[in-house]
Amino acid sequence: MSLEKQTLIEESLKSTFNEESFKNTLSAADFEKYLSSRQFLKFHKGETIFEDGEMAKGVYLIKNGTAKLSKLGVYGKEQILRFIKEGDLIGYRSILCGEDFQAKAEAMTDLETSFLPSDVFLHLLEVDSKLSFVMLQKIAFELGESSNTVTFLAQKTVRERLAEILLLLEQKLGTDPEGFIKISLTREEIANIIGTATESAIRLISEFKQDGLIEVEGRLIKILNHEKLIKLGHVVI
Repeated sequence: MSLEKQTLIEESLKSTFNEESFKNTLSAADFEKYLSSRQFLKFHKGETIFEDGEMAKGVYLIKNGTAKLSKLGVYGKEQILRFIKEGDLIGYRSILCGEDFQAKAEAMTDLETSFLPSDVFLHLLEVDSKLSFVMLQKIAFELGESSNTVTFLAQKTVRERLAEILLLLEQKLGTDPEGFIKISLTREEIANIIGTATESAIRLISEFKQDGLIEVEGRLIKILNHEKLIKLGHVVI
């Protein structure tokens, strides 16, 4: 599932996209430009960071919390594209393409972000080769993930998809002290992610629970048997 590669890229981004790194790599004038233009923004759970179709004004580095990127389909049904956690950067694709945001970003928990206007971000890419390289890595990785998603939806059964998604969410977002995956998802959202009807997702979650694969507490899920889920989802860790 390339979680190790993703983690390495996120760590590289965090170590590059910060005040200390920029202080060491930028000229005094560029560093001052960065300091004077960045903003620290907070969003409460459920708040929108940016809307699909909104003019892209800058990038958001997630300092703390979890968010989701989603898009409405033809019939108004939300499609979750991916989840974003601490250390991730969003908004950059639209800026690099010179277009409006092509998805909605919403806080799933209370969120702290560092916002950088688009003109400053683009200037940093021009003058900071280390940042440019990390961004190339990030874009290349996400292109690969998009290809994997197509295969995931086309070739795996719904049962296999649920097993893989639960493992993916745990590895990407981590667990709380009691072992529950650190994200609260409705059954509709889970159905959305794995590409099935809400009723099917409810039934599968119940079956996984009865089989002793997971524990469910409201919207929270804890994986009890990783080995069986890995085999069920044909997942390569």
